[in-house]
Amino acid sequence: MVSVKSHSKHVCVIGGGPSGLVSARELKKEGHSVVVIEQNHDVGGQWLYEPCVESEDALGKEKFLKVHSSIYASLRLTSSREIMGFTDFPFSVKKGRDMRRFPSHRELHLYLKDFCDWFGLREMIRFHTRVEYVGMLNYGVFGEDLKWVVRSVEKNTGKVMEEVFDAVVVATGHYSHPRLPTIKGMDAWKRKQMHSHVYRVPEPFRNEVVVVIGNSLSGQDISMELVDVAKEVHLSAKSLDISNGLSKVVSKTSTLHIHPQIDSLHEDGRVSFVDGSWVTADSIIYCTGYSYSFPFLDTKGIVVVDDDRVGPLFEHTFPPSLAPSLSFVGIPRKIIGFPFFESQARWIAQLLSGKKTLPSWDDMMKSIKDFYHSLDEAGVPKHKTHEIANFEYCDRYGDYCDFPYLEQWRRELVLATLKNAEENLETYRDSWYDEEQLHEALQSPHFSQLSHI
Repeated sequence: MVSVKSHSKHVCVIGGGPSGLVSARELKKEGHSVVVIEQNHDVGGQWLYEPCVESEDALGKEKFLKVHSSIYASLRLTSSREIMGFTDFPFSVKKGRDMRRFPSHRELHLYLKDFCDWFGLREMIRFHTRVEYVGMLNYGVFGEDLKWVVRSVEKNTGKVMEEVFDAVVVATGHYSHPRLPTIKGMDAWKRKQMHSHVYRVPEPFRNEVVVVIGNSLSGQDISMELVDVAKEVHLSAKSLDISNGLSKVVSKTSTLHIHPQIDSLHEDGRVSFVDGSWVTADSIIYCTGYSYSFPFLDTKGIVVVDDDRVGPLFEHTFPPSLAPSLSFVGIPRKIIGFPFFESQARWIAQLLSGKKTLPSWDDMMKSIKDFYHSLDEAGVPKHKTHEIANFEYCDRYGDYCDFPYLEQWRRELVLATLKNAEENLETYRDSWYDEEQLHEALQSPHFSQLSHI
């Protein structure tokens, strides 16, 4: 078993978004000394809206991005507020704020600020500070505990700091660094191209013919928003087997068209699709997702990102050769994020304090190899390694640190929302059919905590 000798560690948490904040809270509870390094002026991470994106490369090809958040102005949550909160801090309705079940991104940012202030986390955070380098100190020296050198720069003054920590928690999120497709003629296409990372408002596309690539939630949202200002919107999807909800939108909107994948782009502005059809477009917006990127992290090749597989990681969290002194929180996708990140953070904090121990290196590596093999057997592509979409896995994960299982009402509300969105894409955030589950949620111990929050 991999054991931890000291009960209190000096820990650096990189990122002040949801996963970073809950990591800081759990580490603090376990008695660790914590420094959170956050490049922006406030907490929130992805949920700290940044309207000014002019300085960012439109396709996000730079190693270090200038803008972290990919939130667009009109974005509303795709999950109801009841399921979003951390286990001991419900995302409750507050008078004078956005009281909708599916509120705007601003409301979730305010929730995270409330969480930060309630648990006294702000004093741990260094704002306006960017991490430039994280590397091992004395790696491979027998008999010495692994420590980490963290070099950061204060953005306003340019002051560089270099410090040594017992452990580093990487909590930088996974919705910032654009993932781009490879399309013939993409580099030769002379008109406007951008990733949804820098999309904010529809007005710049007024009277344009716009091609939106990617039938994701953001691709659908942005396409429906553009319809009100653009001359035409052409949504390119991997499959023409679209949801009933999107079909309803297309049938009632004469300027929104669905196409298969793009075959090629041409210098004269033509966009050709694989079925032989084509349009001449003014702009292309890539709603093609995001890649994991840790440009500051030097692990001597121990941890790599290979086609969006971050690895090797035991349970999406620990590189066996560097555990538990290096960990990642917030990598898994397609989960109920906040509670899962909370369980990750609790496990890390308990391992560092010595309350829990990890399996042996051999056992962790075998677990990882077995997991990769199961994905291969199931035909799951490598870039979907961290897409969990499994309630039972989240419960099994929680067993590592005695984290409570997801409440049944949380599961049912998730499934009810997915079903509603599938059928009623335009209206599911404002008209729903899960009153029974909602009542159960609001009567649960999770919300009865409100009396002392």
